[in-house]
Amino acid sequence: MRVAIYGAGAMGTVLGAYINRAGYEIDLINRNKNHVNALNTKGAQIVGNTNFIQPVKAYLPNQMSGKYDIILLMTKQKYNRETMEFLLPYLKDDSLVCTMQNGLPELSVANVIGEGRTCGCTMSWGATFHGDGVSELTSKDSRETLTFSIGKYGNNNSVLFDYIVEMLNTMGKVKIEKNFIGARWAKLLINSAFSGLSVISGLTFGELAKNKKSRLIALKIIKEGIEVAKANNIKVEPLQGKDIVKLIDYNSLFKMKISLFLIPIAMKKHQAIKSSMIRDLLQGRETEIDAINGVVSEFGSKAGFKTPLNNHIIEIVHKIEKKELNIDKKNINLLDNLI
Repeated sequence: MRVAIYGAGAMGTVLGAYINRAGYEIDLINRNKNHVNALNTKGAQIVGNTNFIQPVKAYLPNQMSGKYDIILLMTKQKYNRETMEFLLPYLKDDSLVCTMQNGLPELSVANVIGEGRTCGCTMSWGATFHGDGVSELTSKDSRETLTFSIGKYGNNNSVLFDYIVEMLNTMGKVKIEKNFIGARWAKLLINSAFSGLSVISGLTFGELAKNKKSRLIALKIIKEGIEVAKANNIKVEPLQGKDIVKLIDYNSLFKMKISLFLIPIAMKKHQAIKSSMIRDLLQGRETEIDAINGVVSEFGSKAGFKTPLNNHIIEIVHKIEKKELNIDKKNINLLDNLI
């Protein structure tokens, strides 16, 4: 099998290191020349909640050659069409591209290469990119925490699909989802709340979960997403064995207080995570906020359900992109009138 991770940044470097360490061959492809050079000369250095250095093969996009059986897509999904058009010459007729991105990216990928060559996967762990071959694992290093949910999008090549499951299983637990959009939505609920608040404030998931105000806002953002899912007849699947709807979908003050109590516990293994969108903003790039909170807003609009918190998060992020606001924990106060 010829396999590559396209977009081997923070999480891609970690994943590639784990898979290579298990004895599989997987190329790491990234646009950052210094990062690629460091990976090739020094190996992938994984720090944080684990520490090891793994020799890998890394390439710039213009150094790619031949055709791949499998590509794990880990770029920002904002540019999926352009990315997939670039990758077309490197795919066989029955190759499989697995979208390992936030939001609901399968449609934009399948629009270019077809449903039969598209599958999707969510990852319930986090990493921070330090550059020059170094990536930090910010979630607990355990199979219970480093989990994957994968699902077919079309009539995929089963041999290739099973091979992806086999590779991912070397790092953490893999769950094959029949209701994949429900699995996507479960991850989207957490991302819209904690990544959304993290990018506007600069705080970690743990800091957001500990603070009373941001914890309440996160809860209400998740609640918005749950109601939008209901309105669109989407059954949200459990995430890492936890039924988010059952735990968070409060309908009384008492149940809301229980949900608020549970959030810091649920975030304990991921408390060091910060939104990767912060790095985008610091480097003057647009974020993928429209592919995260924007999905909740879009589905809400289609169903006639209002999503004021998600909408306002998007507005704040766009203002930061335009330099009208800075990343600051005080931005959380801009949501006061919505809670």
